[in-house]
Amino acid sequence: MLISSYKSGMLEAGCDEAGRGCLAGPVVAAAVILPGGFKSIILNDSKLLTKGQRNEMRIQIENEALEYGIGIVDNEEIDRINILRASIKAMHLALDQIKQLPDLILVDGNMFSAYKKIEHQCIIKGDGKYMSIAAASVMAKTKRDELMQQYANEFPDYHWHTNMGYATLEHRRAIKQFGLTRYHRKSFRQLPHQLNIFDGTV
Repeated sequence: MLISSYKSGMLEAGCDEAGRGCLAGPVVAAAVILPGGFKSIILNDSKLLTKGQRNEMRIQIENEALEYGIGIVDNEEIDRINILRASIKAMHLALDQIKQLPDLILVDGNMFSAYKKIEHQCIIKGDGKYMSIAAASVMAKTKRDELMQQYANEFPDYHWHTNMGYATLEHRRAIKQFGLTRYHRKSFRQLPHQLNIFDGTV
């Protein structure tokens, strides 16, 4: 069962991102402040939930959260500043949307940059430990999946409607056959051995 808070008596915002390891698309982060007494029998790390469960949780979080925000950093900026900085920037952008600043920021993982001098705590695998981080993981994942579905309509050959831009075999086969799109991260190793097979972008 997930833990409701890290420190009692503090307003806590959970932060998490989705899409860090993808070959294409943005990195999306969310920040969520849940009310005291928030309850859910299915809330967990978004990777452990079905699509239906994630969508159900998204609706509940949107309706019941005290605050939530979404931050998006596109593939071009990821290439400019690197994926770690882009992930942290996306979290900061999500926090920018929260009107009531938290006392404490709980971050999934082990890397973060201070936000407005607010105390923060990095927690490895925090999305499977704390409710607010799990809620953020759900919001980030569902928003990113929504975006990748839109991009899939534009570039159906890459199967983003199912692989969401991750390095699946079908995705890499499409890259080898059709080249890179404007949504691909050019700074990422797109294929295991052949990095020089692309003459341009789609």
